[in-house]
Formats: sequence, C-alpha cells, structure tokens
Amino acid sequence: MNTDIFEKYESEVRSYCRRFPVVFAKAKGSFLYDENGNEYLDFFCGAGAENYGHNNPKIKEKIIDYLNNDGIIHSLDMFTYAKREFLDYFEKEILIPKDLDYKVMFSGPTGANAIEAALKLARKVKNRQNVWALMGAFHGMTLGALSLTTDRGPRKGAGVSLNNVTHIPAPYMFPDFDTIKYMETLIEDDHSGEDKPAALVIETIQAEGGIYVLPDEWLKKVREFCDKYDILLIVDDIQVGCARSGHFFSFERAGIKPDIITLSKSIGGYGFPFALTLFKPELDIWSPGEHNGTFRGNQLAIVAATAGLKFMKENDIEKDTTRKGNIVKEFIEKEICSLSDKITYRGIGLVWGIDFSQMEDDFNARVQKACFKRKLVIESSGRKDAVLKIMPPLTISDEELLKGLNIIKESIIEVLK
Repeated sequence: MNTDIFEKYESEVRSYCRRFPVVFAKAKGSFLYDENGNEYLDFFCGAGAENYGHNNPKIKEKIIDYLNNDGIIHSLDMFTYAKREFLDYFEKEILIPKDLDYKVMFSGPTGANAIEAALKLARKVKNRQNVWALMGAFHGMTLGALSLTTDRGPRKGAGVSLNNVTHIPAPYMFPDFDTIKYMETLIEDDHSGEDKPAALVIETIQAEGGIYVLPDEWLKKVREFCDKYDILLIVDDIQVGCARSGHFFSFERAGIKPDIITLSKSIGGYGFPFALTLFKPELDIWSPGEHNGTFRGNQLAIVAATAGLKFMKENDIEKDTTRKGNIVKEFIEKEICSLSDKITYRGIGLVWGIDFSQMEDDFNARVQKACFKRKLVIESSGRKDAVLKIMPPLTISDEELLKGLNIIKESIIEVLK
C-alpha cells in the first residue's frame, strides 16, 4: 500500500491518516474498504458527517437523478428549485412538528462558517463584543470559532490573541460548583471584571470535550438565565444534531428553545459540505450581503440534505437511535466496565465515550491502535485524548454494532494484559 506521495507532498498538519494508516478506496453502509479490499467497521462516521451511512442508496439515487438532469450546482444565494424543496420539507417535517420558528441562513459549507455567522449576528443584535462559552468546548478552527474552543493545542496554532470570549466552567467539572450562580455573579457583581456578553454558546453534549451530556435541568436553568439577563443562547448542534442524540436537535430532551442554532456535518445528507445557522425571526437584522460566501449555495448538498431528512423520517431514525443507544449502554456496563474499576463511561443516543483517564496516559491510544488492528475505525476525544469515542452511523445494524463493541472489549483486554 503505497503512501509515498502523501508523505512527500501532504502537510504535516494531517492527523487522521496517522491513526488509520491505510489507503481507503470505498465505503458502504457501516464499512470502509482499503485499496486492497480489507473491510473496516466504522465507529468514526466521518467525525459525525455520515449519520445515514456511507453511500446511502436512497440519498445517492436523488443525487444521481439531479446530476443526470443537469441541475444547477453552484448558485451562491440565488433562488433555486433544490433550495425551495429543502426549505419546504425542513419547515413541514422538522420545524413545525417541533413547534420551532426560525429563519434559515445558508452560512457556508462548514460548521465553522455557521459558528462565525452566529457570533457576528449575536454581537450585532446585542451590540456587545464579549461572548461566553464553556470549558471543554469545541466549536471550530477559524479564529472566531477557535476563540470559543478550549483545546490548548488548536488554540496555540492560531498565532494571534483569541479575544472577546470568557470561558465558564462546565457543569460537570466541579460537583459542588453552581455554574449558573457563578454566571449571575459575573453579571451582578460590579467588581467581577466582566461585561455582560452578547451570547452564551454551548453544546448540549460536549463531544470533542469527552462525551459529556449536560443535564436537562441545567439546560433549563441556562435558558432561564439567558432570558433573565437578555443574553442570546446559541446551541452548537453541528456534531450531535441530526438525530445523533435520539432527537433531531440535541436540546429537545430539555424542552428548551435556543435563540440561535448551528447545524452542519450530517445535515449535508451524504457527507457533503453544508451548514446552516438558524435564528429567531426577530434577530434577522442582517443587511443584504453583510455575511456571505461563494459556496453557501452548494446545491448538491442541499439535494442530499432533503433526501437525508426524508430518509430519517421514513425510517424513524430518532427512535431507533435511542434503542441502539440502550444496547451500547448495556454492553459497556456489563462487558467493559467489569474489566476495570478505573473505567467510566458517558453518552446518549449513538454518541458514547469510554473514559480511560484513570489509566496510564497512553492507555486509550493503545486501545485505539488495537481496535484498528482488528479492523475497527474509532476516534478519541476529551482531555489528554483519554476518551474512546463511539460514534457509528445511525443506520448501523444491531449485529454490526455488537461486533464493534466486542472488538473494543477484546482490545481493552489485550492492552490490560
């Protein structure tokens, strides 16, 4: 398997290929295939961009039909048939049934684009510069999004000061610490040194932060806090949205309604670059062209997104994700936590983390390597990369899911020995 050309020309910034050092050629359903035909079970899911599986036939059919009919591919933000079909379906099947009223902004092809638009809009609406985010957050790699992100490595790569963001301890960090009271103190105490922010940006499930599911009651209190102090609540649903948590939007379980929502990754339907920024209608004070981008009208991604939403609804993916999540939870409790009392776990739906932070520093890296040796592609997250991240396609079969979980178990046993 020749990788010389990559080593010669590709930048040192590459990362995933270092953990999965083969040349992939095909993908179907829950599996990846290298150029020698070896099959790998995928518990990585394109970092959450392939919720409906690789080369989903229902979505592929719509894409091919659109291409065969010479559908417009590039349109900036002009009106198109494909965009109208997407908005009609999104309104009727997602927003209205969930009693949500949002304007839809096609902010650009990536999640970072959606975050940048959300930050600009929040600051414009409230006429305040500062924004609050949580420790453990990951929101992207462009400068605005990176200012919200707390991972020291990526932040160091910015090369400039990352300003106008205050990071608040996440609710799981200190058991006896009242995060809500702390934020109230920052606002009400005239000696806190902090100005009122334009917005509070959160992930209801910190995925890259180590799979921390923020409690429903805490989310409700955050909504009340933001209402009380005239602060916009922004929920980043880029990785854990699109049914990953068992609900299309991850915040639904708490019964709250954010002011602004960002979506990307699996909203692209087929792994295509696509991102949305949703916001309450009264916040739509943009001037025409005030935020734009050449590829914000990716029509092929919009076609795939509509097909993906239809596939999700027709196959009751939200409910099935919750059911499969219970399979994962039961397996980890019975088969993996029993291997060592130093192993803990967290998760919801089909995003779970097995936490090895109480083991040796390289324990998770060795488990991950052992998994790949057994043809399972799986990633890490959290502080010191100590959390093994389980994130398969939502379409994975029960048999495939259990196969992957057993590979994890075998790999842990190998490393423990």
